[in-house]
Amino acid sequence: MSFLEKTVQKIFPQDTGCRELAKKRLDRLAMPHWALGDLMDLAIELAGMTQSLHPQIQRKAVVTMAADHGVTAEGISKFPSEVTTQMIYNFVNGGAGINALARQAGAEVYIVDLGVDADLRTLAESGKILNKKVGLGTENIARGPAMSHALATKAVEYGIEVAEMLAPKVDIFGTGDMGIGNTTPSTAIAAVFTGKPVTELTGRGTGLDDAQLQHKISIIERAITINNPERRRGLDVLAKVGGFEIGGIAGLILGAAAQRKPVVVDGFISTAGALIAYAIEPFVRDYIIFSHKSVEPGHKAMQEYLGCGKPLLDLNMRLGEGTGGALAMNLVEAAVAILTEVATFEEAAVAGADK
Repeated sequence: MSFLEKTVQKIFPQDTGCRELAKKRLDRLAMPHWALGDLMDLAIELAGMTQSLHPQIQRKAVVTMAADHGVTAEGISKFPSEVTTQMIYNFVNGGAGINALARQAGAEVYIVDLGVDADLRTLAESGKILNKKVGLGTENIARGPAMSHALATKAVEYGIEVAEMLAPKVDIFGTGDMGIGNTTPSTAIAAVFTGKPVTELTGRGTGLDDAQLQHKISIIERAITINNPERRRGLDVLAKVGGFEIGGIAGLILGAAAQRKPVVVDGFISTAGALIAYAIEPFVRDYIIFSHKSVEPGHKAMQEYLGCGKPLLDLNMRLGEGTGGALAMNLVEAAVAILTEVATFEEAAVAGADK
């Protein structure tokens, strides 16, 4: 049995008993019934995920997976591929959006090289990033598969390894990404799973104009036609039209679910990883929290397909990196506080509503 198969066997649905106990307590809180709305729903989810009425989420980590994409040769991004490497150094120096928002949320940031087209061994050897390199970027999906089935499996398993390595010091994971051109494979993945037209799902990414957007749409349609990914097989979709960092994100989600740890999924690219993880093992859905709804038009369709509830935020964000996940961790903490710190009518000696 492979490492991936062993991991999948550890993934089970949420604990229904803990969910019921959490709801009973929340029903009795000293406030109008369900007055804190979606945060109370989230509290139930957290109880079911963690098998506890006192979920531990103090130790937070955002894991930003990075890789390059051969499809950038088709001119589908306004930024050159070198920006991926440059942003890795920005992350390491603490100057990126994810660094600022993670500090605000009290979360650690871990950068993982899954397939950056550069030699980053010095950063890895100094402990500034994690080296899980599968290759120097994917192949051009407009001309053939992104990677072999073996490399797709390796990318997912590397993501699981990261989750297992960090698990002893992390209560809740956030997903993040970095990779110039990665909205193109992510849109292809969205189209394959949701069955919606590429024209409805494709966004402007880093700021494409109308002509560039139409070109991007044609490239995605060509990639799907040429590679013909099989929707029911997550690894096949990843291998045909995916990316190394997308596979790593899928693995991180699988690894978190296998350890009953919540995972706050960031934006468009992270949700592509969630689609791959869900195709491999549907029960991962029980451990996913959608952080926000991206400006990318395909994001809503992806979230609806996964069916993990409403995203916590809708702030017109489209940065990636894990920024939405970091920001949403504040709301996750709030949900736990409601469950564990707010008194019931009986505990507060407050008269309840007339029945």
